[in-house]
Parts: sequence; structure tokens; C-alpha cells
Amino acid sequence: MAEPSAQTDRDLDSIREARTLARQAKTAQALLADLTQEQVDRIVDAMASAAAAEAAAFARLAVEDTGFGVEADKVRKNLFAAETIHRFIKPMRTVGVIARHEDTRVVDIAEPFGVVAAVIPSTNPTSTAIYKILVCLKARCAVVLSPHPSAVRSIRRVAEVMTEAATAAGAPAGAISCMQVVTLEGTQELMRRREVALILATGGLALVRAAYSAGKPAYGVGPGNAPAYIERTADLPKAVADIITGKTFDNGVLCSSENSVVVDEAISGEARHEFTRQGGHFLRPDEAARLAAVLVTSDRLPNPALVGRTALEIANRVGIDVPPDTRVLIAPLDGVGRDYPLSMEKLCPVLSFYVVSDWREGCTRCQEILRYGGMGHTMSIHSQDERVILEFGLKKSAFRIVVNTPTTLGSTGMTTGLSPSMTLGCGGHGGNITSDNITPLHLLNTKRLAYELRPAKTLGEAAGAATQPRLPEAPARPARSGMDPALLTRRIDAFLATRGISAAPGASPVPTPAPDPAPRRSDEPHAAAVTSTPDAPVDFVCEDDVRQALREKRRIAVGERTIITPSARDLGQQHRVFVPTDVLR
Repeated sequence: MAEPSAQTDRDLDSIREARTLARQAKTAQALLADLTQEQVDRIVDAMASAAAAEAAAFARLAVEDTGFGVEADKVRKNLFAAETIHRFIKPMRTVGVIARHEDTRVVDIAEPFGVVAAVIPSTNPTSTAIYKILVCLKARCAVVLSPHPSAVRSIRRVAEVMTEAATAAGAPAGAISCMQVVTLEGTQELMRRREVALILATGGLALVRAAYSAGKPAYGVGPGNAPAYIERTADLPKAVADIITGKTFDNGVLCSSENSVVVDEAISGEARHEFTRQGGHFLRPDEAARLAAVLVTSDRLPNPALVGRTALEIANRVGIDVPPDTRVLIAPLDGVGRDYPLSMEKLCPVLSFYVVSDWREGCTRCQEILRYGGMGHTMSIHSQDERVILEFGLKKSAFRIVVNTPTTLGSTGMTTGLSPSMTLGCGGHGGNITSDNITPLHLLNTKRLAYELRPAKTLGEAAGAATQPRLPEAPARPARSGMDPALLTRRIDAFLATRGISAAPGASPVPTPAPDPAPRRSDEPHAAAVTSTPDAPVDFVCEDDVRQALREKRRIAVGERTIITPSARDLGQQHRVFVPTDVLR
């Protein structure tokens, strides 16, 4: 009989450890649930302070463990988790009554979700561990960490420091624990354990899918493929600086870092010059092909040997000569997908570069990039045109569209007003249960006391008086079809007027029957007789433009290249405001 392999023994050890830690966390959970808000806050404050004090040491360990990223940037991420996120969650009420709604007579009561299995990635090991421990304990949830195998030492050290601080502040034993023997089988066992109530998973696509298939509620965040669009009105030097800052922050290992640049053709030459001036190096097609052959694996994943490395290290590894001040490698591409390997998420200072004719083509290109591995995650737009910015907000399938700021820093709330977080939900587009930045509130259930507003007896009497639904009434007369004769007359007169011909004096208009009354929304402007005819087509029409034209009793000329928002089109067609340019000729 064959002896069991060392790997089999390791898998069994990992499974046994997962079971033990899950049971201990369940015991601690019962004690955590009884803590007061003051006790919880004292524990969280102590852990945050201890983590902040060790931010530099944690960063050094993370780089030593994984070889990924920049130590100084990891310090910044650790402090972001220990200080910024802590300040954000500190005032949150997570115990007992958290809200009273006097108008509806409903009282909200917080209930901890239960034991959390927290999967930690290798790309952001210590900052993610700090963040997850803080949000879990703030919600009175015991947490078991499952580290990435290549970052066990640094993540375990975070757990040790924060456990010591939490215990001294009154946390029960077993409230925080970390797996020591980590295998895929052990992590899967942890996620499936009956003691575990919720999974908080950050990592690769396969791991996130495993979290969602474990049969438990799960917040899972996988890869991103964030495009950065530079529109022609952008502050170009700032836009380029933001993109390079985001892409080089911790050498691009965050899933929300920029992966592609999409730029308007009108400013593409200036953009290339500005990228070069700020440390970007544009690759020739043969150089881009050599880079793709090394960086992209057969599974269409980034090569771990290049993940989190500097642009100079990557160029040297691939055999590309670049200037010594190069900060990011830029590969011009013509398309997105498997035929264009560098169009995917790269997790290092490499950008793909696209030129588009205008914002509409840019909109389409960004959507293609998001579909190739970034659905629901993050993108940025650099522009001073609020109309274009809003159109991107309405149409892009990313739940964090950051404006005039790096995607890396904006998406996590470092440079924007978004909730500070190290776990970013991708919503339905990305197969996630939420599109939010995850906070302690996502780890709570809410019980509600609901007092009677309407006596049941009164409701019963009202229901008994109207047990038979009324049938719909037939229309008074059939609706007419075809063009309104009065409208036809007005269009003919408008056309003749452009030729210098006016209607004959005393001519009688074509008689028309009275129109059927039609319901109109209270906020909808009345259609009015047109008193002026436009001269040339406009470039853009929004709903406010249509309403203004109705108030001024004028029409709006539109052509093939006119951009009309959906709400403007509906309102304009309803009131016959638009005049095609072929009618004006």
C-alpha cells in the first residue's frame, strides 16, 4: 500500500486546523455578541493603534514574503487601513439600537452576522488583514484569516499584534485567529464549516468562485481591468500624472489600478509627449509582443515573476532597452481580447494605449476593456466636460467611476468621498452580491421592532368593502393613426419659409378635428406653437435643452452627429421639437 505523500499530510493538517479554528471562533462569537458598544470601540481602538505602530514593520515583512510591490507604498496602505478606515468606522453604531424612525415607528437593532472566514491575498497582504480584522471586530464578528500561501508570515504577524491588543482591551480568546498551515483544501474546508456564517474573500477569480460555491453568504472581490479615459478637455499634465501615480502605486498590484489608457485623437500627440515626459516608455510592436509572451501566461493570467515589479525590472527581464527614468511601459494596441494579450489586467506598471475619435468611441472602448476582466469594478475619466462625465456615469458597467483622480487611490476612498475600504464589491456585473465598498455595516444583520400604525380591524373593514376589483373601462372612441394634419401644415409652411415663400393672405388652415385629451405629467411642459426655426444642427441635446426650447417656443435642429440623451429624445419626440437637418436644406 502506497504511503501518503507529504502534500496529502499537509492538506489533512490544514483541514484539521480549519476545523479547530472555526470551533474556537464560534465559542468566541457568543461572547462578542454580548459586548457593549463601548467595549467594542475600546477593542477596535486598541487594535488600530497597535497596527499603526507596526505599519512599517508589516510592510517590510510583506515585501520579504511575496517580493511584490513597493515597501513605502505598503506602509501607506497599512496606515490607510489602521488610521483612515479606523476613523471612518469609529463613530458607527454597531451594537443594540442603531436607529429609530419616529415617522414609521420602526426601531433598528444591530445583530452580528457571525463568524467570518476572511481570505487574504498576496498582493495586499498586511493592509487587507488589518482592514478585515478591524471591520469584523467592529461588527462583533469573530474572524478566521486564511492567508495566501506566499504571505503567511506577514499576515500571521498582523494577526498576532492585533490579537494581543484586542485581548488586552477585553476581547475573548479565539475572536481573531489565523491559519498556519495553508492549502486550498484547508481554505475550502474553512469556508464550508457550519460554524462560519459569512465569507469575506479577496483574491483571484478561482478563489472568489470557490467562496461563492461554499454554500454561505459571501462578499467576494476578484480581478479588475480598469480603463482610464482622457477626454479632449482634460487637464492633460494632471491626467497623465494621476494615471502614472495610480499605475505605479505599489507597482500596480491593486486590482483597481489603471490597466489601459484611452485618449481622444485630438490630443493623442500631446498625450504621448506628456506620458514620455513623465516617465512613460512607448513600446514598438515587436517589443510589445516580447513583453506579452513573458507577462501573460497560457491561462491568461499575469506571470507571478513580473507581478509587482518595477518597469525597469520588467524591461530587463524581457530584454527591452528603456531609459533609466522609465516608470511605466506603454503598449499601443488596436483591440481588446484574447488576440491582444496586454489588454487584460496586468498587476504591474504596464499600460495598454488606445486612441479614439471622440468620447462616444471612447465610451465603447472602455466598455470593451471592462468586459475583458473588469466588469463592475473601477474606471476613471479625466475631463472638464460635465456632460461627458455624466454620460460615462450613466453608461459604463463599473460601480466606481472616479473623476480626475487615480483609480487606485480614488476607488478605495483615499482621494475621494467613497467609503474607505480594501474590499470593493463589483455588483451584479461582476457576479458579486453588492457594488459597495465593504464596511462593518455589511457584516451586520438588522432586526426591526415595528409598532402598529394602522389597526388591523380597520384594514379588514376596508378590505371587505372592496372585494371585487373593477374591470377596466373601454375607450370612448378608437385612437386615430397617421400624421396630424395640423402638424403637416406647419411643416410645409416652415419648409416654404426657408425658400422665401409665405402662405397666401387669408388662406385658411387645414381644418382638424379636436385632439383626444391625453394625460400629461405634472412636471411636463406644455407643447406650444413654434415661433422660431433653427438655422443649424446642434452638437448635444439634454432634457433641459428640450424643456428650454418648449418654454421659448422654438425648435432644435439635429443632425447625424448630434448627441441626444435618452430622456431628451423621448421628450423632444413627444412634443415634436426636433427638426432634422434635411428638412432645413
